[in-house]
Amino acid sequence: MPPREGDWNLSYSANGIHPGANFTFGTIESGFYLLEPYEITYADNDAGDVPMPQEDGARFGQDYRGQATITFEVGVDSVDDAPTRLGRHGANIGAVSTMVQAWDGEAVRRRFATPATLRTTQGGRSRRFFGRPRKIAPAGSKLTRQGYTPVVATFVCLDSTAYDDVEQVVRVNLVPPDHYGLVGPLTTPLTMAAESAGNTAGEVIVGGTKPSWPVITFYGPVIKPVCEVVGRWSAALDLTLGVGERVTIDTRPWARTVLRNGNANVAGYLTRGTPRLKDMRLPLGRQDFVLRGTDETGTAYMTVAWRDGYAYL
Repeated sequence: MPPREGDWNLSYSANGIHPGANFTFGTIESGFYLLEPYEITYADNDAGDVPMPQEDGARFGQDYRGQATITFEVGVDSVDDAPTRLGRHGANIGAVSTMVQAWDGEAVRRRFATPATLRTTQGGRSRRFFGRPRKIAPAGSKLTRQGYTPVVATFVCLDSTAYDDVEQVVRVNLVPPDHYGLVGPLTTPLTMAAESAGNTAGEVIVGGTKPSWPVITFYGPVIKPVCEVVGRWSAALDLTLGVGERVTIDTRPWARTVLRNGNANVAGYLTRGTPRLKDMRLPLGRQDFVLRGTDETGTAYMTVAWRDGYAYL
């Protein structure tokens, strides 16, 4: 379920002895409400400008943008949690500890390249950011003894994109053609097989305002599987998948992996014509996905999953 309107949810999984988090804040109902509207700060571009030799001006190069940072001013309120001042004081210390523990994020920051997830619903639009909780500063004061403490916290995103909370997934089957034939080289015993020209998944709409990162998974049995985004690019693997085997090409910035059955690295089997993973983004609008390869059973298929990306919420 997406967060309620106005709520934010920080989550990450446990890691060994370090607990995970599923911390919700933002509205009065949560007990951790925003004192000021959230603030999303975008980093300056890393400009690739080069001075013109022996003349005024510069030649523009390729610019890159750093991460976005989201800042929250939160009121941790436990005034109604106890009838006495001592009780309210203890309850407030406990509530602040809960938020600080979630923001500590030791379970996620001990993992290389692994982000936490920050989800929210604003104006009926459910979005998520990938990054890590960073600074947190409880402002202890005389009000803490009354059950109230203001806290400032920041979340650093891994990029400047807000992703749709709902993941889109399309399945594409490898359907044999109507004709069959002998497949060479011929060996004994002879086997009848079908090499598919591919099956177009039909009209798929990639929404949002920014190109999206796909996660492509091939499911065997299939020989030399290829995922083609018609008119854009193709990703091919020079390997054979047996029954029950799979290979996942994860192009997302925090992953960038090609794994067989979830653990074996097979990035070296990508063919020469396959783009670099950072260049395998899905353009906006209608796209057609095609699965190519050789399959003797007609049961091979692939899935393509993505989240629509937005420049802002």
